[in-house]
Amino acid sequence: MQTNFTPDQLRDPAMASSEKILRTCVHCGFCTATCPTYLLLGDELDSPRGRIYLMKDMLESGKPASPEVVKHIDRCLSCLSCMTTCPSGVHYMHLVDHARAYIEATYTRPWHDRLLRWVLASVLPYPGRFRFALGAAMLAKPLKGVIGALPLLGNRLQAMIELAPAKVPARSPFEQPGTFKAHGEGRGRVAILSGCAQPVLKPGFNEAAIRLLNRHGIDVVQPKGEGCCGALVHHMGRDEEAHGFAKRNIDAWIAEMDGEGLDAIIITASGCGTTIKDYGFMFREDPDYAEKAARVSAIAKDITEYVTSLTLMEPRETDLVVAYHSACSMQHGQAIRTEPKTLLKQAGFTVKDVPEGHICCGSAGTYNLLQPEIAAQLRARKVANIERTKPDLIATGNIGCMTQIGKGTEIPIVHTVELLDWATGGPMPETLEAAGFGRRASQPLTIAAE
Repeated sequence: MQTNFTPDQLRDPAMASSEKILRTCVHCGFCTATCPTYLLLGDELDSPRGRIYLMKDMLESGKPASPEVVKHIDRCLSCLSCMTTCPSGVHYMHLVDHARAYIEATYTRPWHDRLLRWVLASVLPYPGRFRFALGAAMLAKPLKGVIGALPLLGNRLQAMIELAPAKVPARSPFEQPGTFKAHGEGRGRVAILSGCAQPVLKPGFNEAAIRLLNRHGIDVVQPKGEGCCGALVHHMGRDEEAHGFAKRNIDAWIAEMDGEGLDAIIITASGCGTTIKDYGFMFREDPDYAEKAARVSAIAKDITEYVTSLTLMEPRETDLVVAYHSACSMQHGQAIRTEPKTLLKQAGFTVKDVPEGHICCGSAGTYNLLQPEIAAQLRARKVANIERTKPDLIATGNIGCMTQIGKGTEIPIVHTVELLDWATGGPMPETLEAAGFGRRASQPLTIAAE
């Protein structure tokens, strides 16, 4: 693609990076075949190719973003399916991230949109605030119909209420910073991201990961001072806030790396993993953090990516059929496609691929809260494809996908690491226990449970 940026514009590192990305696009249109919003809406401007033209025009002109551009960029899920499809290697993620930051800096949204985005940015990355907000959402559930009828904000407030769980889980004993020692001789040492929303909604994920790693000889540390990775606000164009969260984590992890050392930084939410692996790019121009951020990104691993390097203990026998949902941030953002399924098969489960597995479920960070109608259509499409496989349960590696899909089906949905933990001696996941799977456990454990 031919570009027409001025020399002054290209002195801005972000603009120079975007200009290089734009020049790699050859207009082939392969991306339209795998773009969820184009498949639903049929509008070229709601395809990656169309959005690239909009972003090019906006950035080259140097003018504030227009309402038309904002509408179509806001509809982008950042699912990155287009990057998997693109034969030219267009790095759409970095381009759309820059466009969102540009929109945030140059466009004044309507008051109700600004208010909602401010609330999300002020609540979701902070576990204490998020826990309080979930309590309020639970109280509001009987009124969701009335709230949904409110002008301007009603549909999105109703989506928030509907996605909130029926009850907030108790705080985890694994929540506080500390080191969880390996059983027997230690064979490795890793840090684990505690995160922000996940430990409130599903504390059992990290609990299962820590048990699994400890059982296989790995010390796990949760460093003091670490928290939200910055992904939620980063994808809303709020770069300053995102960099603040990221710097806090980088400092915490570098202290461990330069202290007792780390073999890896483990992430159990794939959306966070995609962002942390991109810290090196995000801080490439920061003289204080460029080198440290690159070091962190270099050892960041999804839990399944790391566990693949271990030899799993002999699993229990099972006849359960698992539909594996690969989160977009896993398969497209991190190119992790076979490892989770291989591990589940090694753990004794029968694994089924989901038809149209490359198409997003509609979660996409805060997308299902900001674009609830499109997200609901994508959820219905995803659930229908999952249910076609007739599984006993669904496994995935991202909290957002789990929350989104779980609202559309009665099939139990669990984290991949919960199944791996259970198969090698840990407790049955609470979701399966509540669904009555304890009564159909086919065989006793071949090893003692903790």
